[in-house]
Amino acid sequence: MGDISVKENIAEVESHLKPSVTLVAVTKTKPLHILQEAYDAGCKVFGENKVQEMVEKHEELPKDIEWHMIGHLQTNKVKYIAPFVSLIHSVDSLKVLKEINKQAKKNNRTIDCLLQIHIAEEETKFGLSEQETADLLDSGEFGAMDNIRIQGLMGMATYDAPDAQLRKEFGGLRRIFEDLKKRESEKMNMQILSMGMSNDFLIAIEEGSTMVRVGSAIFGARK
Repeated sequence: MGDISVKENIAEVESHLKPSVTLVAVTKTKPLHILQEAYDAGCKVFGENKVQEMVEKHEELPKDIEWHMIGHLQTNKVKYIAPFVSLIHSVDSLKVLKEINKQAKKNNRTIDCLLQIHIAEEETKFGLSEQETADLLDSGEFGAMDNIRIQGLMGMATYDAPDAQLRKEFGGLRRIFEDLKKRESEKMNMQILSMGMSNDFLIAIEEGSTMVRVGSAIFGARK
């Protein structure tokens, strides 16, 4: 690990990004000094999977970092990140969205969220179906929420799938995204399409991603 340069890796990843694409450095399991290295290299958007880890790192690191919750979020954990989280990528139920709205209100904030859509063939991935997404957005409960804003969609493609399948999955998510753009409102501003990770972000960008979540290509493979 000692000979990889986080700074060089960030520069290499960024060289493949269009100006319209935001890089989220996936910092889960990485120690603070490595995150500081990424920060010093100009990376200010960090993605975490676990609430406790995010809270601890937020307390220790510079306050101009944008913290993104990219992992599955349990309702009982929302309160811990509600004071500071910049974007929650992983909204996969009305229940969790209601809790985000409730905790945002307590903190006198509006929290930006992405709806996580299930696009992979694996059953293990969380996410809403297209129909569940429509039902959520049509619900009176969603209509009554004043402290959240839906900024777009997130999806995780099938791991290690052939390129053609990745294109199909990412392309399908892009289509849902474009459809939902027609329903924009005060609480729905569809501008972020979060798709693509270290192994597939180049294809995701070609298929219309505006935000990529990259960990191992920056920090090296997890031990």
